[in-house]
Amino acid sequence: MEVKKEIKIEDKKSNLILENRRRLVLTGVIEIFSFDDEKISLNTNQGLLNIKGQELKISKLDVQSGEAIIIGLVDSCIYSTNSKKADNKESILSKLFK
Repeated sequence: MEVKKEIKIEDKKSNLILENRRRLVLTGVIEIFSFDDEKISLNTNQGLLNIKGQELKISKLDVQSGEAIIIGLVDSCIYSTNSKKADNKESILSKLFK
């Protein structure tokens, strides 16, 4: 009898490898929210990732394995999480209603 092990999203590795600012290899990709030639927004198992640059193109995307390759001139890669955004909103609201 064969035992199949389910791989949870949290168990997958997440790597970001930038080669000469021209080739970005990502693992742990869950989904891509939006993309154009200057910005790519995607969800990874480490949080939301925004990639900014010039002439950006997704040359490979395999959501099942969580791998993506992006080519173009990469200017920045910024991770963010929803919990931090919620904390900032609460602190602003709490300051307003004091």
